[in-house]
Amino acid sequence: MAQQSSANPTSLTRQGQLNSAGDARALYLKLFSGEMFKGFQHETIARDLIMKRTLKNGKSLQFIYTGRTTAEYHTPGNSILGNSDGAPPVAEKTITCDDLLISSAFVYELDETLAHYELRGEISRKIGYALAEKYDRLAFRAIAKGARQASPVAKTGFKEPGGTQVRVGSGTTDADAYGAQNLVNAFYDAAAALDEKGVSSSGRVAVLNPRQYYALIQDIGSNGLINRDVQGSALQSGNGIIEIAGIKIYKSMNVPFLGKHGVAYGGTTGETSPSNMGDHIGTALEDGRKSVTGLNNNYGNTTDFAKSCGLIFQKEAAAVVEAIGPQVQVTSGDVSVVYQGDVILGRLAMGVDFLNPAAAVELYVGATAPTKFGGTYPENG
Repeated sequence: MAQQSSANPTSLTRQGQLNSAGDARALYLKLFSGEMFKGFQHETIARDLIMKRTLKNGKSLQFIYTGRTTAEYHTPGNSILGNSDGAPPVAEKTITCDDLLISSAFVYELDETLAHYELRGEISRKIGYALAEKYDRLAFRAIAKGARQASPVAKTGFKEPGGTQVRVGSGTTDADAYGAQNLVNAFYDAAAALDEKGVSSSGRVAVLNPRQYYALIQDIGSNGLINRDVQGSALQSGNGIIEIAGIKIYKSMNVPFLGKHGVAYGGTTGETSPSNMGDHIGTALEDGRKSVTGLNNNYGNTTDFAKSCGLIFQKEAAAVVEAIGPQVQVTSGDVSVVYQGDVILGRLAMGVDFLNPAAAVELYVGATAPTKFGGTYPENG
């Protein structure tokens, strides 16, 4: 019989390494919180690429969007009380927190005793992965939503830019989404559009699916117009190593891609599905409308992303509110005795929506750009 894992507080207590059951529980939470948060941080991309605020009270938070101001000449003798045209225009965006998001697993004590490996830490990491996956999927859908919106400012006499949609390639097949040169051209179009709209060049990023990312590396990796911070294995890691037009590129299986999560095969894609992919690869996007239980923001439906194939954005494109950051809870005491095991629970309460449409660019294929969904700015339902 295998020795019980050293991470098990019961075992440690027997060995005299802990003073009390309270110490054991504290060790539980410290170990598994660390594993879960490591898993979450390792997998999530969007959390550090968009605006983020912590919600302490209430169900929503307001974010402010400020448009351009103007310069005018002063008339001698006139008091200065702000620009005569009322600039700058301001729009307020309210983002509501969705319901509590959880991922949990029951760990049977006998399974731990018989196992030849540390079980709870591995489960905690997988819980972190699950929360990160959902976080990124919602954030990327919110950015695509913003790219389809018009100007957020309704003030009379002011015209502010809205979102941008850039077509990848000039054909009508989904295969255009994988063409390296098509992607490069789309990046420069997107960069020019962001420049023209006055969006800061600082913090511009793109998120593509893995096959698009690797197509860029293979076909045009030596192109002098593409910056590479490092060579070798690091270049292939997908963590923002390649830059095109000053836009750092990330890869993710959570970006909306032709109506699915990060990948699409068959049809007119020109991509053949590898064998033994499993049922979880290439699944259709789930319904993310506000009518779905647990959602208080509208993240669109499957059909809304049928031709979407990548995102380019700046930090102000979207914002997330977090009422409860990624946390771990573990049962103990009488509950553990009754069930002869523990429940490891990861939880997260957040909501995300677009903020400044001008900072969001959606890449798409086909002759017609995807249409907007949800309400008009600043409504998020």
